[in-house]
Amino acid sequence: MVKKIFVFLLICLCLASCSFTTGVFEKTVVLKDHQWAAAVKPDIEFSITDTVSLYNIYIVLRHTDAFHFNNIYVRATVYEPGESRTKTGDYDLLLATNEKGWIGTAMDDIYDARMLIQPKTRFRKPGAYHFVMEQLMREDPLKNILSVGLRVEKIE
Repeated sequence: MVKKIFVFLLICLCLASCSFTTGVFEKTVVLKDHQWAAAVKPDIEFSITDTVSLYNIYIVLRHTDAFHFNNIYVRATVYEPGESRTKTGDYDLLLATNEKGWIGTAMDDIYDARMLIQPKTRFRKPGAYHFVMEQLMREDPLKNILSVGLRVEKIE
């Protein structure tokens, strides 16, 4: 009985962690065969209701220690609700340094990196936003990338 209650609470916690009512939204897209081809452009949708608060926006990347580079170039395009124009930014995201090695949280040979790309962002309109990411590296497909995602945190 205790085991069933524990599993139920764990499921509730997992479901609640993806909700914006907690001030945090995070979603990742698992990449097929641990490769990110240039043609694969994950599209992550999230809804904003609070246009007064500020938010920090992060790109979340999971890779193995066999990844060949210490950085990754990513283009992020934001589609705002009701707008035909988009906002695009190119980011050089540091994954490792010569002094410290891989940046991020490690679990065996897998690393999770959360990189802040837009601090203190205010969303102008309520509604559904689309965040599309593409890799801009010379290697195609980019090997040893397990997943890519987005994290939006409300600043209290």
